[in-house]
Amino acid sequence: MTKCRIAYLACTAAILGAGLGAAPPVSVPSFHLVFPGQSIQKAVDAAAPGDTVLVTPGTYHESVKVTTPHLTLRGTGRETVVEPGTDKTGACAARGNGICVIGAKGHDLRGVTVADLTVTGFGHTGVFAMATDGLTVRNVTSARNGVWGIAQEGSVRSVLRANTARDNGDAGIFLANTITREAGAADTHGTRVEHNRLQGNRIGITVRRLRDLSVAANHLTGNCAGVMVVGDENKPKTGDVTVRDNRVVRNNKSCPKTERLPALQGSGIVLTGADDILVTHNTIRDNVGASPLSGGIVLFKSFVGVTSDHNRIKDNVLQNNAPADLVNGDPGRDNTFDGNNCRASRPVGLC
Repeated sequence: MTKCRIAYLACTAAILGAGLGAAPPVSVPSFHLVFPGQSIQKAVDAAAPGDTVLVTPGTYHESVKVTTPHLTLRGTGRETVVEPGTDKTGACAARGNGICVIGAKGHDLRGVTVADLTVTGFGHTGVFAMATDGLTVRNVTSARNGVWGIAQEGSVRSVLRANTARDNGDAGIFLANTITREAGAADTHGTRVEHNRLQGNRIGITVRRLRDLSVAANHLTGNCAGVMVVGDENKPKTGDVTVRDNRVVRNNKSCPKTERLPALQGSGIVLTGADDILVTHNTIRDNVGASPLSGGIVLFKSFVGVTSDHNRIKDNVLQNNAPADLVNGDPGRDNTFDGNNCRASRPVGLC
């Protein structure tokens, strides 16, 4: 190497060294390992934004509340299990929830990921999120919880992907604008519910009073109802939702009526009080029941009298659903049925 070249490199190194010395220190994300017998909550509380809490295989008897932005809470798969504990002092545990991801009014909690673990046996919800932005729930098994498997309210830009929700008391996946008060449908800014398996719940997926959302490529079977998109008398209406490429098969479990809904059995995809919903390229078969909401794809006027309008039901494959593959029991306006492969409809002529 020439003296000129050596001098050049030495000068460059000196300049870079001076620049690096003047720069503020860079925060490097950390891993926090949790082993059986240790507290997940303590690791979460000690973590900084961008850190990962990695929970090793085992059963952990506690509820966990996440309020740190850009935190990843991750297990190692189904063998990392979160179950109820005896300590009910925290807000998450006191409400019967397993993992809570909670923002504040006017300050959404950003960028949290919950992945690769099992949450089971909680009195209310397995994974519950409120006031979040960019939440990811991935590869989570949420089973045998009293109400919902995975639920969120007042949240935007979520991705709920490749999860299994089974044998939960109400919906496997539940999404709403608000839960405790009445309000018009909220914009989720593109929330995606995709590639999940929903089995043995009262309802596989419920979308209530929301807009700008997709429900895609999910497998729903053995529930009382597969997918329900629900609106009410508030404005704006539930709408701008796409339900596509789902397999909705044999959702024939029988569930008694509730304060909000009649008895359910054999409902594939139900739209009630909804506007501008696209239901397309779904496979819907063998959903059989005698409920007012039974059938393959069902449009039903809501129980508060709101019609479903401007909905497009197109290019779906429907087989052996009863009382019919397509059921339009809604006097709403401009609902269209095009290109569906089916045999029976109520009224006749929709196939």
